[in-house]
Amino acid sequence: MVTIRCLIAVTASKGLSVSKSAITTLESNARLTSIEYDQAIGEQDDEFLSNVSPYQRLIGKLMYATITKPVINFVVQTLSQFMQHPKKSHWEAATRMVRYLKGSFGQGVWFKTEPSTTLTCWCDSDWATCPNTRRSVTGYTIHFGESLI
Repeated sequence: MVTIRCLIAVTASKGLSVSKSAITTLESNARLTSIEYDQAIGEQDDEFLSNVSPYQRLIGKLMYATITKPVINFVVQTLSQFMQHPKKSHWEAATRMVRYLKGSFGQGVWFKTEPSTTLTCWCDSDWATCPNTRRSVTGYTIHFGESLI
């Protein structure tokens, strides 16, 4: 939890301390694309960030926060793909992640005290869903008994 407190304190100078918290890590219709993809389809609405250092520092801090908040792993991994040439939409998604962390402070993973020896794994994949690479995205959960590990 100290990591999240530090992340929120550092980004408070950016005006996020008074912002409304977000319920989800990323908007459901968010489309984060690379420069090459935008050039291929001819889109020019999303402008590039003139200074990439704040974006890179924020993503680095979010990567550190994934240790204690595994729910943000997917979004942070996606945002980290654009470290060299971030756009305005990437910055907005990263700040939304901070707003999500602000609202989810104190939440965590709970384990049941009942002993169990059952290991269950669930997997889901979305074929060719990444617009940049056309690769599949796979997610999985592993449960020990009824507890998510």
